[in-house]
Formats: sequence, C-alpha cells, structure tokens
Amino acid sequence: MATSRTLSAAAVCAALALGAVTGCSSSGGFGDSSAKQSSGGKQSLTVLIATSGEAETAAVKASAAGWAQKTGNTVTVQIASDINQQLGQAFAGGNPPDLFYVNSDQFANYAKGGSLYPYGDQIPDASDFSEQLRKAFSRDGKLTCLPKDSSTLGLAVNTTLWQRAGLTEADYPTTWQQLADVAAKLTKDGVTGLVTTPEYQRLGVFMKQAGGWITNPEQSAMTADSPADKQALEYVQSLLKAGSAKYVSEVDAGWGGEALGKGKAAMTIEGNWLKGAMAKDYPNVPYKVLPLPAGPAGQGTLAFSNCWGIAAKSTHQAAGVDLVKHLTSADQQLEFAKAFGVMPSRTSALAAYAAKYPESKAWVDGVAHAQSPVTVAGFTKVLTQFNTDLQSLRTGDPATVLGNLQRNGEQALKNAK
Repeated sequence: MATSRTLSAAAVCAALALGAVTGCSSSGGFGDSSAKQSSGGKQSLTVLIATSGEAETAAVKASAAGWAQKTGNTVTVQIASDINQQLGQAFAGGNPPDLFYVNSDQFANYAKGGSLYPYGDQIPDASDFSEQLRKAFSRDGKLTCLPKDSSTLGLAVNTTLWQRAGLTEADYPTTWQQLADVAAKLTKDGVTGLVTTPEYQRLGVFMKQAGGWITNPEQSAMTADSPADKQALEYVQSLLKAGSAKYVSEVDAGWGGEALGKGKAAMTIEGNWLKGAMAKDYPNVPYKVLPLPAGPAGQGTLAFSNCWGIAAKSTHQAAGVDLVKHLTSADQQLEFAKAFGVMPSRTSALAAYAAKYPESKAWVDGVAHAQSPVTVAGFTKVLTQFNTDLQSLRTGDPATVLGNLQRNGEQALKNAK
C-alpha cells in the first residue's frame, strides 16, 4: 500500500513460523539457502512484508498458513521495519527471502539488477489483473511479478465539519473551482479545508487531471515541464496561498487520515487504506469518500500497489509461484480486502468488492482513470527531490520546480537505457 503508515516491527525476525522455523542469520540474512530444498520433499520458504498494521500482518500469516497446510511446505512470514533497506542488504549479501513485497518505485531497480525472478508467463489468467498495474510491474514488455492488491486516491470528507459549515451533499465538489470554493468555506475555527501530504503521490492527481504527467505513457521521455503540469501546480499553490489548503505538518498531523480524524482537516486526499485506519483510530468520526474533482482534462487519480516478488536466487521458485497464485487468488484478495481494506488487483474480484463495499465506490471507480506510478530504474532519487521541492510550493515557482524535475528525470532516463 502506498501509505507512510507502516507497522514498527520489533525486529525483522519477530516472525511467525508456520511449521518449522527458518531463523535469521547473524548477518541479518534470511536463513541458510544451501540448506533449502529446491525440488521434491517439503520446502521451507521465507516471506518478507512491509505491513500497514496488525490486521494486514495477521491476514498474510493466515493465508500463508493455509497454503502451508495444503501443500505440506512451511512458510516463515517476517515483518520488515524498512523493507527497501533490508531487501537491498539481502540482495547484496546474496541471501534474499524467497518472496517479498516490491514497491512500485523500487521495482525497476530490482528488475534491472537481476534480483527478481520473472514468473508472469506462468500465470495463465494474468489478464484478469488490471492493465495499469500489470504495466507497472513489467520489464521490457513482460510481466515480472503480480500486483498483490490495488489502491487509488479519493477525496475524503469529514461530514460533521461539512454540515457545520452549512454545506450539503449538493455542494460536493466535482470541479477544481468547486473544490477551491468549499475549501475556503470549510477553513475556519482551527479547521483547514483541504490537508494533504507534500508529495507527488498525492498532488500528482492534479497533474493527471490537468492532462499532464511526469513522463510519457511509455516512460521513455520526460513531460514534466508541460503547460498542463504547470497549471496543476499553480492551482495547488493558489490553495496553499489562500490558506484553504495546508500540508499535514502544518496542522500537526502525520498523514491525511490523522488530520481528518482529529478534525484538523475537513477534506483530505487519501487511498482506500484510510478505511481501516479510520475504523481503528477514529471509529466515531463520520466521513464520506468522494471522487476527486475533475480538472481541465477531466477526472484523474493515481494507482498504487506492491507486487509479490520472487528472488532470482531463490531455490524455491516453483513453490514460490504456487504460493503467489494462492495469495493473489480472487477469494484470497477478497479476504485481504475484508481484513485490512485494500482493493483487489483482479478485475473479477474488484467487481465483487464493489458490490460488497458500496462506501468504497469512489476508490473503485477511480481505477478507470488512474495513473500508474513512474517505474524507471534509478528514478527514485528524482522523485525524492521532486517531493522535497513540493514542500516549499507555497512560496516557490512551479515552473522552476517542474524544470528541475524535467532535467533530473532526463538524466535518469538516459542512465536507465
């Protein structure tokens, strides 16, 4: 999930062993790979995940336990405190876990480095997974790993604050101008109309709605310094200057859900992980999720996911593919949705999810006009700098911000070839 709310694990080895435990080595690896069976007999697999909370941890462990019981194999689910760092160290040490979450922003780096086992051609019903997510986890046109779930962004509204401002359902914004108008009306008495995080993973929705984006669809050329992207950042800047929009740090919140739950924000831009977080942390705060207002080019949101990576150096690749098939089955994805709020990445399961959870309709409908993240090897630093520049957007120059993104991105694309 694309959220900064991750479980702080006591240690990566604080794992539930389903059957015999494969312990971590003293060097921080994931067991002695030489002792693993590559074929025949019972196999012991390690799985490393970055979790959004206890609900996700329990659900993944339960699913892995079910597969282990059915196959006779054993699985050790380990919880990462910093999955990118730990995977990087494991790959460098030549002893990675068998299965692991792969962030979309790290996928290209791992794939280019030869760390991932490409198993997409072994999934006969791969077309059931949404096209934009399949594209996000493909390299050279070939599906490398399956997206484990899906998330989009919507406009979450604190309905108590909405009504207190004299607004009704008829005032729900469907355009940029209407969003600006209601944000201004909602900003009073210590409440800010719109609060979000200062990152492209949220503000990028306005770039999409304006008809722009960071790269072209093929991710072969930068398009950041376009008039459409400039219009998007100027719009966000206008809200920040007016005081009707603020970043989470300005209202003493860690993310949009906290600002919404604490009554600091009347509206925020967040994904469907908000559902589980609000139920757990702010169960008495009423809210509604709306489609993001359309911009000059129409509707637009962002799509997020992790994929189930299998290590190229794993000696359990066949068993790993079978486990991934289990974890990404339609029934299992719906179980995950029930447990911790994610949406299925399978189109067939998404339809069932939409029927069961009508309150998530805005997120589900967003799949049709969602922009996938940039997945170019070596692009992480470019986006990190972009996010740094966005933090000072209120007083900065949008054209300069986008110009820096354009130049940095062009260099990264050149190096990625």
